Order: sequence, then structure tokens, then C-alpha cells
Amino acid sequence: MAFSAAVAGAAALPAGPALAQGSLFDKAKDLLGGEGSAGAAGSLSTAEISDGLREALRVGTERVVGQLGQTDGFNADPDIHIPLPESLQGVQKALQTVGMSDLADDLELRLNRAAEQATPQAKQIIWDAISAMTVEDAEAILNGPDDAATRYFQDKMTAPLGEAMRPVIDQSLADVGAIAAYDTMMGEYKALPFMPDAKADLTDYALEQALDGLFTYVAREEAAIRSDPAKRTTEILQKVFGG
Repeated sequence: MAFSAAVAGAAALPAGPALAQGSLFDKAKDLLGGEGSAGAAGSLSTAEISDGLREALRVGTERVVGQLGQTDGFNADPDIHIPLPESLQGVQKALQTVGMSDLADDLELRLNRAAEQATPQAKQIIWDAISAMTVEDAEAILNGPDDAATRYFQDKMTAPLGEAMRPVIDQSLADVGAIAAYDTMMGEYKALPFMPDAKADLTDYALEQALDGLFTYVAREEAAIRSDPAKRTTEILQKVFGG
């Protein structure tokens, strides 16, 4: 799933009437712009309001990483499940014709397991980016489009996330047996007559898919933060955004 499509899909999620009036982000935006109630604006500093936004994003990110970084976080989720690379889907079909589809299915499962193992590495990197947000960054997010925070994270973190997660993905592919499964599958495939050559870089592919899945849910969490009062779960969120 391409990132842009993931964000578009998240933006299309029904947010309910709270998104239009009185949402968490709208209230913070009003306070930063001096348009909130006199009591709220007078009792909270711009720094506190920015801290509330950071905390909302931090809590949301923790939820996302916790969800995706567990067993079946990718594999059982139809929205972010990782299929075999396109270059190997012909291999999968060829093996199905000779009753060996379990080899391809096994590799597909192991790709998802590798992404699940690597995802927890993302949390601290995202939190570091949140901590580094300036007041100006927070204002731009609050006054920006519905996916402004997600786009901010994408711009700031795609490179460091890729760098940090690549060795974990690489090791995870070995740990969960994906490399061995790939070798076994390709050995059987190459033994079939008249089959075209096929290969894939499993690390690059699994990393790309893991990041796409992560940002898909970051975008959804941002939509929820903007609209759902139940997401205000910590003291600073209650103070800034209300109960």
C-alpha cells in the first residue's frame, strides 16, 4: 500500500461531528490562536498547549506500535498484511499448480512476522521527533490539514526509521526463518520446467511494507486524536483539551 493512499484512506475515515466542532485539535488550535474561552486561554501557556499536542501524538504512537508490534499485528490485518513481492507472485501461482503453495504461504507469513518484530524499534525514533517539535511545528500541525502530523512524521522520520529498522528487519527475516523459507521455495520453483527467472530483495521489500503499515496507522491515529475525546488519556491531555 502506498503511503499517499494510506493517508488518503485515513482522511476518509468517518470522524463524526466532533471533528467539525470541538475536536481535540480544533480546541488546541483555538487556544493557540487566542480564540478559545477566556478562562482556558488565560490559564494555559502556548508551551503547555504545544506540550498537549506532543503528548497526544506520543500516546497515539505508543498505541500504534503496540498494536502492530505484536503477533499478527501485520499478518492478521487485511489493511497492512504484507503479500509476497510482485516479482514472486508468479512463483506462488506456479507452486500452487503442483500442490506446493504452502511454501509460498509460509514465506508470506514470515515476512509479516519480520515486520512485527521490527516495528517496536520505531517508537523511540518517533518520540524523539515529537520531543524535537518546536512551538512553530505544533502550530503548523494544528493549523494544517487533517494529516499534517502524519506528513510531518513522514518527512522527519522516514530516513532514520529506515536506517534503524533495516538491520532489525534483516535479522528478523533470518530469525523467523524467512531466508530459509525463500531458499526452499525458490529451489522447488527452479526445479519446475520452463519457469522464468524470479528473485526479490526481501529486506528492502519487508522494510518498505513495514513503514507503509506503520504510517497507515499513524494517519488513522491522528484522525482519531483529532476527533475522539476518549483519546485524552493523560493528565496533560485532560488539562489542555478537557475531559
